[in-house]
Amino acid sequence: MGPKKKECRPISKKHVICIASDFFYPNTGGVEEHIYNLSQCLIKRGHKVVIITHSYGERIGIRYLTCGLKVYYLPIKVFYAQVVLPTMITNIPIIRYILIREQVEIVHGHSAFSVLCHEVSVIGKLMGLKTVFTDHSLFGFADTSAVLTNKYLQICLSECDHCICVSHTGKENTVLRAKVKAYKVSVIPNAVDAYTFTPDPSQRDPHVITIVIVSRLVYRKGVDLMAAVIADMCPKYPNLRFIIGGDGPKMWLLQEIRERMGLQHCVTLLGALKHSEVRNVLVKGDIFLNTSLTEAYCMAIVEAASCGLKVVSTRVGGIPEVLPENMIYLTEPNVSSLVLGIENAMKDIAQGNLMCPFQCNRIIRKMYNWMDVTRRTEIVYNNISLNKNKPLGLQLRSYLSSGVWPFLLVISLMYLLLKLTERIYKRKHIDIARDLKL
Repeated sequence: MGPKKKECRPISKKHVICIASDFFYPNTGGVEEHIYNLSQCLIKRGHKVVIITHSYGERIGIRYLTCGLKVYYLPIKVFYAQVVLPTMITNIPIIRYILIREQVEIVHGHSAFSVLCHEVSVIGKLMGLKTVFTDHSLFGFADTSAVLTNKYLQICLSECDHCICVSHTGKENTVLRAKVKAYKVSVIPNAVDAYTFTPDPSQRDPHVITIVIVSRLVYRKGVDLMAAVIADMCPKYPNLRFIIGGDGPKMWLLQEIRERMGLQHCVTLLGALKHSEVRNVLVKGDIFLNTSLTEAYCMAIVEAASCGLKVVSTRVGGIPEVLPENMIYLTEPNVSSLVLGIENAMKDIAQGNLMCPFQCNRIIRKMYNWMDVTRRTEIVYNNISLNKNKPLGLQLRSYLSSGVWPFLLVISLMYLLLKLTERIYKRKHIDIARDLKL
């Protein structure tokens, strides 16, 4: 018998990935945390990752974060709500320069609200790169802003190789509003660092029941419901305390309720929190309250459950998919239902019907971890890397399917500007500049 043949194991291809979004550090939020943690895990698994975002105050130019994560803070002014003006053409030279200089193979955009994400993806596709888009939000279909956003998203995703949603509800929403084919959409949830968000029952006050809220104080997060619940429950339960972390345009409503009803002793407003401070606030609570009106996933409730808190949340969007039934009290998005949910949680606390906080942490650790999210994202990268690039004519035909004919002129102009930029500043000059820098 001859020597045994060695088994051929498939080699995981290493990619060069550009993650683009308007939302990144030093801004805080679920999208920012997702991008940062995914980038760190991709780097640990041998991939090269660069991030493109706009400038934040004096933070402009190239910065390096943990594990050598390279971030380009482009000198672009913010137009509205941390988002740049959607010009589509003015940033072509600098984006092209970065994509060539870093030898990018895959452009991964995050958040439907991000204009920069869509611009980089469209430019990357015209340059023959592969594109992925991750959607973190849910949208309606009726109001004017939703209709415009949905149409813009449909246009920009016409040539996207693959989409990722953080929940099955989010996938259904994206397929309907952006008219993306269902087989081109995968569901990969968010995750949490359960080794950072650990329980500490010694931080709780045994003489009171503390309800913690950590959220951006905007309409979508149900701040009106939050204020009504506080006004309803504080007079009825003297041993109830609220700790609220976060800031936003609706902060005035909570301040008004607290001042008008004289609730300074039982409602604490912490203002904006750094992400590193969130865990120290969560461990002081017995119950975590989420009053969102729309939510694709909700990272906050997972972080709270990882810290061992009982979670009371509205039953909206993808929230019912996130936690097991024995770890969350789901309510309707109205005051009476939220009050009932909190009262049920308080009753269970009084009777001792509680899961061990450290057991909650172990469950979350197994359910959601960033390495698992990264491995599943790698599968998407490997699959789309086999896709063939389309010529300009077929790309225009895909954009035409959105029904917005004038956008064909925009794409054509972008293509011509890319060709003009190639004549003025050739690719080989960028390669020489990169080699000299190295």
